[in-house]
Amino acid sequence: MKFNYRLIAYLGFSATLFLGCGSTGEILSTPIENIDTSPLKVTALTDAEKKNWGHLDLVKDTIPGMSVDKAYAEIIKNKKGKKVIVAVIDSGIDIDHEDLRNVLWTNEDEIPNNGKDDDNNGYIDDVHGWNFLGDAYDEQLEYVRILASGDTSNPSYEAAKAKYEEDYQLWLGRKTQYDQFAQAINGADETLTKHLGKSDYTIDEINAIKTEDQALSQAIQIANQMNSNGLSLAEAKKEINNGLESINERLNFNLNKNFSGRTTGDDINDFSEIGYGNGNVKPVKKSESHGTHVAGIIAAERNNGKGANGVANNVEIMSLRAVPNGDEYDKDVALAIRYAVDNGAKVINGSFGKSFSPHADKVREAIKYASDNDVIFVHAAGNSSENVDVAPNFPDDNVDFVEISNTYIRVGSLTSKYGSKIVSGFSNYGKKNVDVFAPGSDIYSTTPENEYEPNSGTSMASPAVAGVAALVRSYYPKLSAAQVKQVILESGLPLTTKVVVGGDASNVKSFSDISKSGRIVNAYNALIMASKLK
Repeated sequence: MKFNYRLIAYLGFSATLFLGCGSTGEILSTPIENIDTSPLKVTALTDAEKKNWGHLDLVKDTIPGMSVDKAYAEIIKNKKGKKVIVAVIDSGIDIDHEDLRNVLWTNEDEIPNNGKDDDNNGYIDDVHGWNFLGDAYDEQLEYVRILASGDTSNPSYEAAKAKYEEDYQLWLGRKTQYDQFAQAINGADETLTKHLGKSDYTIDEINAIKTEDQALSQAIQIANQMNSNGLSLAEAKKEINNGLESINERLNFNLNKNFSGRTTGDDINDFSEIGYGNGNVKPVKKSESHGTHVAGIIAAERNNGKGANGVANNVEIMSLRAVPNGDEYDKDVALAIRYAVDNGAKVINGSFGKSFSPHADKVREAIKYASDNDVIFVHAAGNSSENVDVAPNFPDDNVDFVEISNTYIRVGSLTSKYGSKIVSGFSNYGKKNVDVFAPGSDIYSTTPENEYEPNSGTSMASPAVAGVAALVRSYYPKLSAAQVKQVILESGLPLTTKVVVGGDASNVKSFSDISKSGRIVNAYNALIMASKLK
């Protein structure tokens, strides 16, 4: 679920956000405590840089990307790699998207739409993957399911109850804020449109207005407030409407104890029961865009003149629809991991997570199954601004920090700003439970119906790393999954700078102390290290 906290900046709901970076071309020296002398970029990113910053190079571009473009230019060049199947366990994927349709996995042993399980794998007409959700979209959060069950003997019941009471009040309050915000934004737009006689006005035209009318003056002030946060009133209206939609979904579905979105007719506690759902892996509606965005980060067709470039150029995307608009079911996740392994995936991306997991042991068994079968599982660290060494985040690969897999990689998120604000404010972190960091803020990628947009989250950082894993596996196929994990963790750029974590300016830590490796992923270095291990 997307939620834009930028908008709360208005009307005193949060501190004013300063998103502009100035217009000078001055380059400032990096603070001396940094591990290197890379300069800080103080100019705003160009449009081209915004759409590609995660692929850029810290030294060359002063932007903390993964040096993907440099890797292609200097290492990969015209080399021919091996095809790698990457499974994306997520919401539906628009497999007809112009930037994805040529990079899809196809089950050659399955005859499309004949209503038969031609390859006898338990899934009928699974041509491009499997849809474990059927026609469902909205779902409860896991702790709401626990509470709704009424089983007070459940060890998680009291924690679920406390979490529900806290979150329900939070989202009710947020709805009130957004309703007020929408009224102010819509009123300002209506006032300015009436005064200027058009709806496509510019900020210069707004600031040219001379008036003593209180309503018009207030509208000008609101427009300038939005402009200072990088938004026109039209953009603010769109974002506030999207925010309200997300809030209403949260209250009406995710936090509704009387709602159930499950339509597949299976027993969610019976992990031996497979084949429920269907082979239609597409989103059920346009706003179900998460999986499409993730798939594009990994594998959007490179250099085809379309909107985005994926990290990996030799990939087939296997779509596994298992993440609803709410919390995923443990059964769906475990079976999706096993499906991916059994059908040839060498990398699995999981851009999802939750804080309660009734069958965490079953999901861990699936993660171990992937590890035992030489498959990498890349997982997003989560967007709660928390230390996941303390706060649980599932799925995980360990019990009391004893790992059951040597191919699981958990990824935190970076911004494009090298320096103390390099860690995304929303990103989880943890010296023991987060492995590496990668670009995850404002990442431009594919969305349904041949569209593109930037999204933020560890959900975006995880597929960036999955793409690097696929690159290494493609060009150095003799390396084991465990070796590829080792390469990714050890080849990243080590930082020693002090950084703000959890979006809290008072919470400053050494970058080396917020993940196991203390590094940011670097595709160029990974390929060099892989070449020495082959």
